[in-house]
Amino acid sequence: MKRMTKLTLLMLIAFSVMLAGCGNGDKSGSPVNTDAQNGGGEAAAGTKTIKIFQYKVEIAEALNRLKAEYESSHPGIKLDIQTVGGGSDYGAALKAKFAAGEQPDIFNVGGYRELDTWLEYLEDLSDEPWVKDVLEVAKEPMTKDGKLYGQPLALEGYGFIYNKDLFAKAGITEIPTTLEQLDQAAKKLQDAGITPFSNGYQEWWVLGNHNVNVAFANQADPVKFIQGLNEGTEKIPGNPVFDEWLNLLDLTLKYSNKNPLTTDYNTQVTLFASGEAAMMQQGNWTQVQIDGINPDLNLGILPMPITNEPNDKLFVGVPNNWVVNKNSQVKTEAKAFLDWLVTSDIGKQYLTKEFKFIPAFSSIQASEEELGDLATDIMKYSQANKTLSWNFSRFPEGVPQEFGSTIQAYVAGKSDKKALLDGLQQNWDSLKK
Repeated sequence: MKRMTKLTLLMLIAFSVMLAGCGNGDKSGSPVNTDAQNGGGEAAAGTKTIKIFQYKVEIAEALNRLKAEYESSHPGIKLDIQTVGGGSDYGAALKAKFAAGEQPDIFNVGGYRELDTWLEYLEDLSDEPWVKDVLEVAKEPMTKDGKLYGQPLALEGYGFIYNKDLFAKAGITEIPTTLEQLDQAAKKLQDAGITPFSNGYQEWWVLGNHNVNVAFANQADPVKFIQGLNEGTEKIPGNPVFDEWLNLLDLTLKYSNKNPLTTDYNTQVTLFASGEAAMMQQGNWTQVQIDGINPDLNLGILPMPITNEPNDKLFVGVPNNWVVNKNSQVKTEAKAFLDWLVTSDIGKQYLTKEFKFIPAFSSIQASEEELGDLATDIMKYSQANKTLSWNFSRFPEGVPQEFGSTIQAYVAGKSDKKALLDGLQQNWDSLKK
C-alpha cells in the first residue's frame, strides 16, 4: 500500500533503550466487537460515537470494561471498539476498512514505514498535553519533520518466556546465554519428560516479525543493513548472522511441540501456560492470557542466543501507536479520549494493572505487582541497557508476511537452508521500493 488512493521500559525513567523499530505483533483470534451495548450505533440523539479499530486481542476484554468506565463518566460519548489480530492480518483489515469507506476515528500504526504509508490520514498530535511526558525513545517511530503523529501504546519486550519451576525440575540452575547452553537446557527438559518449546509457527508474525528479527537485530548496524538491502549493497545469502540465526531456528524445531505449523497463537500460549512446555518465543503481552490460565506460574524471559558467545539481551520496542484520523468528524472527542487514557487515574490503572503495559510515559508509574513477572524482567534488562532493537516496521510493506511464508516452508521441510535464505532475499527484492 503506497497511498490510500492506490490502496492497494522499559520505563525509560533514568535509563535508555536502543530502539530501531516496532511492529504489528498481531496476537490471536478473529475480529472482536466490544461495543456490545450499542452495536456501534447512536444510543440517543446527540450521542457521538468514536470508532476505534485496534489489533491487541489480549486486551479486548479489558477494553470492554474501560469502555464502560469512559462512557459512564462522559455522557453523550460512545466507544465502538473493534479488535482484529493473530490469524487475521490487522494491516490488511485496516486497508479494507478504508477501501470500503469505513474509516475508523482511532486506529493503530506501527511507525517508520507504516507512518509513511498512513501519513496523509493522520492528525498531528504534537500539541496534545500528554506529549511532554512521552519517553524520547518512544517518540521516534511516529515522528516526521518534527511532528508527532502517534501516541505510543506501551513498551514491550520479547525473547524465550520460560517456566522457572520446570527449569528447576529438570535441574537447570543457570540461565542459558549461549546456543550450546540453550541446547543443553532443552535436552535436560526433554530427558525430564518436559516439552522444551511451544512453537506457534502457524502464525506468520511469530516467524516473519519476531523470529527473523533476531538476524536483523544482531547485525553490527541493523538500520544500515536494511538500507543496504534496499540499495542492493547487502544480501541475506552469505550473511554470517543469518547463518547463525538458522542454528537457533533449527534448535527450536529439534525440541519442539508436535505440529508447530498447525499451532496457532492461542494454542501456543495454552500449551505453555498449562505447564506442557517449558519455553515459548513470545513477549510480555502474553501475561494477561497466561494469568487467565494459570496465574501462579513462576515466569521469566530468556535471551535468544545464536552463537556460543554469551548473549544477555532482550528485544525491546514500541509495539504500536494510537493515531487519530484527521478526516474524522469526531477527532476532537477522539483526542480527548487518548488524553484521558494516559492522564486520568482510571486510564493509568487500566494501562498498567489491566493491560499489563510497560508505560511509555514518564508520568505513569507501575509496580512489579501490577505489571507481572514478564514486564518486570524486561524492565530489569532495560535498566541494565541489555536490549536489542525491533526492525520489522522498517521492512518493505508485505515483507514480514512473505518472510513468514518462506520460513514456514522451511519448517515444513519443503526447502533447505540455501533455498530459505535465497527465498528471503527474493521476498525483499520483489517488494522493496
